[in-house]
Amino acid sequence: MSMMDKLKQMLKGHEDKAGQGIDKAGDFVDDRTQNKYQSQVDTAQDQLKRQLGTDRPQDNPPRT
Repeated sequence: MSMMDKLKQMLKGHEDKAGQGIDKAGDFVDDRTQNKYQSQVDTAQDQLKRQLGTDRPQDNPPRT
């Protein structure tokens, strides 16, 4: 089992909190670097949210 699979299992049911954590971490990095790498941080946040499945609002289930 890959590390990403283990993370997904641990976050199951707490996707909203994981997304908030990703946002908070990105804001911290932006603050410490004075937004010098803001576009790269935003890209990394989006990719991580997509991989963990936290980019979907809980009210709208994914379409099949």
